[in-house]
Amino acid sequence: QVQLVESGGGLVQTGDSLRLSCVVSGLTFSSYTMGWFRQAPGKEREFVGAIAWSGGRTYYSDSVKGRFTISRDNAKNTVYLQMNSLKPEDTAAYYCAATTAFAMRYLPNTSRYDHWGQGTQVSVSS
Repeated sequence: QVQLVESGGGLVQTGDSLRLSCVVSGLTFSSYTMGWFRQAPGKEREFVGAIAWSGGRTYYSDSVKGRFTISRDNAKNTVYLQMNSLKPEDTAAYYCAATTAFAMRYLPNTSRYDHWGQGTQVSVSS
């Protein structure tokens, strides 16, 4: 059974930092590109970024580029999302997801992802 379990969310203030973790089990983690998405109430799920299976390439949406960093530890089956300089507009439920796709043009598309976590809430107060 494949499981993706996010943790690390919480309530913070503008300018603060948070690190989200996503622990994966039930699949060959090092074979998957891992993505992070977020969804605010009443909005569609939005691509945040992704990291290739080796960790050698990362991709970010323009809204988080320069503030968020994705990394992974294949020995721990874990992917991380370091979020700095948080803004109220970053408030959302954050989800990790796994895909066998690797071409950048596919990564923002939720339908390309085979497995999803349950999400962790991040709330940023002004």
